[in-house]
Amino acid sequence: MKLIKLDAIDSTNEFLKGLSNKQELENLTVVTAESQTKGKGQMGAVWASETGKNLILSVLVKDFLSDICQIYNLNIIVSLAVIEALEYYKIPDLSIKWPNDIMSYNKKIGGILIENSIKSDGSIISIVGLGLNVNQTNFENLPKASSMAVICDTKYNKDDLLFTIIDKIEYNLKSWEQHSEMLWSDYTNKLFKKGIPMPFSDSNNQKFMGIIQGISSIGKLEILLEDDRVSEFDIKEIQMLY
Repeated sequence: MKLIKLDAIDSTNEFLKGLSNKQELENLTVVTAESQTKGKGQMGAVWASETGKNLILSVLVKDFLSDICQIYNLNIIVSLAVIEALEYYKIPDLSIKWPNDIMSYNKKIGGILIENSIKSDGSIISIVGLGLNVNQTNFENLPKASSMAVICDTKYNKDDLLFTIIDKIEYNLKSWEQHSEMLWSDYTNKLFKKGIPMPFSDSNNQKFMGIIQGISSIGKLEILLEDDRVSEFDIKEIQMLY
């Protein structure tokens, strides 16, 4: 693993993407930053983070995906790796809010953004971005956010946490071929509010009740509706109200 540490950057994902376009990088090259000015989450949401308090990283993954239809597999690998690392640190009541927010109790403590690009030879290069709230304690105007420090009243070593997460990602990548079904099952069982009646809103702001059942093979959320139909939703089509 090659580690590149930066003080400040607009986006670790953009930096690593640019670097990989200019030179051949080894698999699992990691870029970290103490702060980033243009951190982003799903669908262009802004990821705000206090300087020096949190874990901001991007990691290059190559030679794993061979088909664009398999891209959700990497979400599963990375989300579970983060959960497993946090379990090692005894963070309580962990779950994954579809598609890849990391939750403790009902608070978001982390988010993952994976960007894939197909090279001219057909290979797929992935940039995995992770923002994890570690030692930040002020979440004014962010009622649904928290951190490891707030939840466990402990200050954490970010470098140790980084290496634990990368080790878990590497292990899951290596074991995917033999244990993909088990990892899919683990991911499904870790889904936030799975099996519990919850309110949702659709892309037209229409509210409805549903029960999360699982994830389709291409990563759509499967929800049991009140008429007993199971419908699949993409990320732009639904929002959980909690």
